[in-house]
Amino acid sequence: MKKALIAAFALTLATAGCGTIRESRLNPFNWFGKDRAEAQATTLAPRGGYPVKVGKPGQQPVATVSSLSVEKIPTGAIITAIGLPPTQGFWDTDLVALNDGLPDANGTLTYRFMVTPPPAESLDARRVSTPQSRELSAAAFLSNYKLEGVRKIVVEGVGNARSVQR
Repeated sequence: MKKALIAAFALTLATAGCGTIRESRLNPFNWFGKDRAEAQATTLAPRGGYPVKVGKPGQQPVATVSSLSVEKIPTGAIITAIGLPPTQGFWDTDLVALNDGLPDANGTLTYRFMVTPPPAESLDARRVSTPQSRELSAAAFLSNYKLEGVRKIVVEGVGNARSVQR
């Protein structure tokens, strides 16, 4: 009877410990949390002044960044962002790394979501339709080497920015 009681007690302790591993930093599924909205700037000038031109010629930042996710893979991570331009016809999406792709002193790696607008005289430039039909996605790969020291990933648009952090 004593052996059965000790075995039941040990089994109870072992299964109770499983819940803490699920929320711990040791679990690779918890390395980056859910995305959240970043605070809006209180000035019209961007943080750090006006940047030099980023992205390809003719590209501009997307109007709104709708969501951001980071998927861990064995060789690094894939950053995926979904943006919402003002009208139909935007194309050629890119996540452009700022600061030469290096994290800042706080471990923040910042990207700008860039898109190419449709020609101004096209029908797509005037068509708005539903938000779901205007959604665009862009992705970037980060190797494990580049992820060292990164605590937070931010993707910026014109109207907002979204972030995930470890």
